[in-house]
Amino acid sequence: MKIYITSVFVDDQDKALAFYTDVLGFTKKHAIPLGEAQWLTVVSPEDPEGTELLLEPDGHPAVGPYKKALVADGIPAASFQVPDVQAEYERLRGLGVTFTQEPLAAGPVTTAVFDDTCGNLIQIVTPA
Repeated sequence: MKIYITSVFVDDQDKALAFYTDVLGFTKKHAIPLGEAQWLTVVSPEDPEGTELLLEPDGHPAVGPYKKALVADGIPAASFQVPDVQAEYERLRGLGVTFTQEPLAAGPVTTAVFDDTCGNLIQIVTPA
């Protein structure tokens, strides 16, 4: 068994697609219309056949309070591995990304957390 798709709830799929591709560097995999929304996934260009990230609309009534609680408590909705957290932090800050946690060494990893502009905190991590 392996992870096929995981998701983050987003407040605007078009805005999320732009952020996750143009800023973070993911590649669009699927954009299948489903009424007013889409089955919209992105993948890492390093692993185009790997795990997909579904940019899922956050319209369900339970999602808003869930997302707000996570953000209020500083809990990331997802975690992405990068080769060098400090370098990625600098790159993303240069693109105007807002961080809620600067790079921090925590035992076997270094992490940083940013706002994805779609209602989520996202963690980047580099194993030691």
